[in-house]
Amino acid sequence: MPTWLTHYFLLFFLASVLGWLMEVCCKLIQFHRFINRGFLIGPYCPIYGFGAVLVTALLSPYANSPLVVFVLAVVVCGVLEYATSYLMEKLFHARWWDYSQKRFQLNGRVCADTLIPFGLLGLAMVYLVKPFLFRALDRLPVGLLTGLTIGLAVLMLTDTVLSTRVLTKIRSAAESIRGDSTEAITAAVRRTLAQEGALVRRALQAFPHVHLYNRPLLEKLKAARKQFAAAHPDLFTFKGMKTDGKAAPRDDSQDDHAHGT
Repeated sequence: MPTWLTHYFLLFFLASVLGWLMEVCCKLIQFHRFINRGFLIGPYCPIYGFGAVLVTALLSPYANSPLVVFVLAVVVCGVLEYATSYLMEKLFHARWWDYSQKRFQLNGRVCADTLIPFGLLGLAMVYLVKPFLFRALDRLPVGLLTGLTIGLAVLMLTDTVLSTRVLTKIRSAAESIRGDSTEAITAAVRRTLAQEGALVRRALQAFPHVHLYNRPLLEKLKAARKQFAAAHPDLFTFKGMKTDGKAAPRDDSQDDHAHGT
């Protein structure tokens, strides 16, 4: 196995663990209790690992300019967080975090409160963690590094499979509930799955502010709205307005847009 591959994978794993520790400490301060953060069961948050690898691999050539590294780290981590939020929502029909109430945010998926710390963490990765870690790993036998990399990779892949099944179960529960808002559906799912296994409960507890929604029902509501608009074109001169110039009554089905649907 190539040395660069083992080095970057172990950097990925270390950053994932450190990210999990940071998340746990933040929630401990916020909720005064331990919360096993992250989508996976183990003590690691892969989004931090991917961020660390991307930042160190892409930004090390700019190490002569800390300001450039900081700005680019903000951009790289912002894109990563936004993409992760979007993909996880599309896959599991849930808004796992929402920054809509914060200032300087984009569609509730990223905000300045997280991007600025990510920029600082990017500086730490480029100037401290990567040089120190890679020098330390260079002193270890290649066989040990290869075995460690394979073992940790198998562990995380197994965890990913199990966690995906858990999240799929939560999505299925949400799709079986007929609620009129994401809050009602989320509360019903928590009640329904309260007696399920520890892994399901852990996933829900890991994201106290998650918003779940019934995507099939949402699609039906949107289709019905389009059919109504097509059948009554005289009621609409342009989106959201009636022919008499007054604002049209708000369609409650649009509320899910605030949760990224």
